[in-house]
Amino acid sequence: MRLSVLMPVYNELNTIAAAISRVRSVDIDMEIICVDDCSSDGTQEVLEQLLAEKKIDILVKQGVNQGKAAAVRLALSRATGDVAVIQDADLEYDPQDLVKMIVPLVDGRADAVLGSRFRGETTRVLYYWHSVGNGMLTTTSNMLTNLNLTDMETCYKMIRTDLFKSLPLQAERFGIEPEITARLAQSGARVYEVPISYSGRTYAEGKKIGWKDGVAAFWYILRCNLFPPFAPRYNAPAATVAQRSPAAIAAASTTHASEARALHR
Repeated sequence: MRLSVLMPVYNELNTIAAAISRVRSVDIDMEIICVDDCSSDGTQEVLEQLLAEKKIDILVKQGVNQGKAAAVRLALSRATGDVAVIQDADLEYDPQDLVKMIVPLVDGRADAVLGSRFRGETTRVLYYWHSVGNGMLTTTSNMLTNLNLTDMETCYKMIRTDLFKSLPLQAERFGIEPEITARLAQSGARVYEVPISYSGRTYAEGKKIGWKDGVAAFWYILRCNLFPPFAPRYNAPAATVAQRSPAAIAAASTTHASEARALHR
């Protein structure tokens, strides 16, 4: 199963090279698609060098800054892998967690897997009010989607590419997080959560999301759950259905769990 890593990038000069290196170190067949969202700090030049060194596979440059959502949609349009995941260009998320996230997709149990920062992994202690706001957003989203997620706002959303491309995504900036969640629920996709580690950064370290994005997220939760366009129902491919036998699930889970343990040693 090939993974398309969708990486929106905006003014991440201090972290982009390390972020790409960490993603490349993961033992998964992958392609890395970067969309530079009109960076002005030298990030674009670093990306061009990484492309020349074949450390990234596709680089798309935006002439005007359009925000995370537009960058993700553009990267998704270029994706050729079986599954796709959003990867921020900072160092807050650990790409080694992608190994365990892909297991429910490989063994046929899931159509989408979300990485939860609140299910028991190591997490940096940071802003209290951010955690309160995140909990309120997740609860509001769960009430409308009827999903029992613990972390709707997570960046790590890994989805079968055909399903991902079928979702009518229209949100702006960070509104893509509640929008994807709403569309997955409407499609009837089988959604799993997997615990991930998280090393958040402060505003001094370059964090970009703010209170205005939190207010916008509430709007997108209501907009995407209550008003069209709604996502079409998803029918998993026949090959995926065949993978769901108890024996196939057990075999795949055992194999990938062993690989995940080996990578984390």
